[in-house]
Formats: sequence, C-alpha cells, structure tokens
Amino acid sequence: MDNFDMTEAGDRTWDVVVVGGGAAGLSAALNLARVRRSVLVIDAGEPRNAPAAEAGIHGILGRDGISPLELLRRGREEVTAYGGRVVPGRVTGVHRDDKAFAVTTEDGRRARARRLLVTTGLVDELPAVPGLAERWGRDVLHCVYCHGWEVRDRPIGILGTFHQALLFSRMSEDVTLFRHTGPDLTDEQWEQLAALGVAVVDGEVTGLEVDEADRLAGARLASGVVVPVRELVVTPRFVARAGFLDDLGVKVREHPTGAGEHLQVDASGFTGVPGVWAAGNVTDLMAGVPVAMAAGITAAAAVHRDLVMAETEAAVSRRTASG
Repeated sequence: MDNFDMTEAGDRTWDVVVVGGGAAGLSAALNLARVRRSVLVIDAGEPRNAPAAEAGIHGILGRDGISPLELLRRGREEVTAYGGRVVPGRVTGVHRDDKAFAVTTEDGRRARARRLLVTTGLVDELPAVPGLAERWGRDVLHCVYCHGWEVRDRPIGILGTFHQALLFSRMSEDVTLFRHTGPDLTDEQWEQLAALGVAVVDGEVTGLEVDEADRLAGARLASGVVVPVRELVVTPRFVARAGFLDDLGVKVREHPTGAGEHLQVDASGFTGVPGVWAAGNVTDLMAGVPVAMAAGITAAAAVHRDLVMAETEAAVSRRTASG
C-alpha cells in the first residue's frame, strides 16, 4: 500500500474518504479519482476472500481466475495512478467535525472528509464444527458461482442447507445433504432431493477427516460414522463490519433473509445519513466481486453528484453575494 502517512496532510479535508480497500472500495476510489476528486482509501488489509488466493476469483469477465490479492494490488496501482491514496489502517470511529467527517484509526491517526463511503465488507461466521475454519476457502466453501466449476464431479457434502443442496446438485452426481442441526425437511423437499439424486444423512457433523495429502476426506458424525466427501459446502452467517459508524447513527440491521447483518441503503448506496454512502458486501451480503465493483461505481457516482450540487450551490451564492 501507499507509504503516505495520513498525518502528513495536516488540516487537509479530502473530498471523499473510502473506508475499506476491497473490490467495491477501490472501484469507487478509481472512479472518483478519475473525476478529479481527492480520495483517500483506508484499508485494514483483511480481504474477505484472501483464503481463496490459490483458487482465484471466478466470474469476472476478462479476469476469470485471478488471485484476489493480485486483483487488489492492481486496483491500488490504478487508484494511485490517478492521484488517489491508499493507506493501511483500521478505522475505529467516525464523527462529524464542523462541516466534515473526522475519521479515526485504531492507532490514533485522523483524516477529514467532506463525504464518507463505507466499503468494509463483512465477516463470515462459520458453523461451529471443529476443523472447519482451517479449511475455509480450500475445500470448505459456500458459493456455487464462485467455486462450483472447480469442484465439479467430486463428492460434495452440504452442511444443513437445503437450498445449497439444490444448487450444487448440478455440479456433481455425488451430492450429500447432511441434516446436521438444520430444520426438518418438508415432504416436498424430500421429494425434490430424491428426484435430483441428492443423498440425505441424519445426525450432527462433529468433525472433519483429512487425508495424508491434507485434503478433505470426509465428514464425521456424532455417531462416529465418517461419510466420504471431498468438498463441504457451508452457509455462514454474514455480519457487516460497520460498528465504527454508531456515532453517526448509521446502524447495522438484521438482513430480511435472516442471513446476517448489513447496512441498509438505497439504490445509490445512500445510508440515509447526510454525507454517508456504503457499497459492497457491507450492504449486499450475497454480492460477488463483480456486483461489489458495480455497487462501488454506483455509489461513487452518487457521491460525486452530491458534491457537485453542493459546490454549484456555493458558487451561485458567492456570485450572488458579489454581484
């Protein structure tokens, strides 16, 4: 990241501070810098998809399979090429300071901004099965669009989620739904799974079996039985990284689907609090990288438009006063 120190800016007020340097944040910063906005990106350096660095990101036209870390590296270079700055830091608080926002990092550094764009993403809270977290992003996964092709035709286990079983049934003829601690299946769901050839296993999954090559080999039930699988699909609870916004009155809310917590915004990314926008997974729990990028661009356009209108109004007032 940029070696630029936020304190070097003195009393400078940035047009926009972007909190979070992932796909949404860097896309927003790139487009803001290209319309000559002064933009500072503060990034904690914890991309959600880092565990998938070897597998790569998929479904991005022209960049299919690129490492998520390489994508971010290129993004930072593109932002800085237009005069934007990207610095390391974890934002711990934001409050209004006169007509600007005062952004504070955990090490006490501060930056001032006319507008704030939050793109901090989310945290995946995984099911409490021993060994699951260590294999996250390798052979424990959650997205058929991100990784389904790569695991095609392998024995795939689904941990307790009927909908995921339907999605992954197209990727392999060997799909097993582990009931685990999930709800009882309806008669209709049993019929659908049977029609698709999806096996169903009762009992709680209490651990994973790994082979000598450090590959997932099976799911171990509370009974001690091990069911062979090479991939295990889970459904995390998605929790937005946004607690630092509490002083502004921007609150994390339960998602309507029950999948986790998010920031509620309108179509432009506006949070309802003047001067504050958000984009990416912090608002849209299901957004893949391309969708997060698009949301960042949409929010950047809205922020720029808001600044243009404020600047136009100020210019008219000055002209009227002087004329």
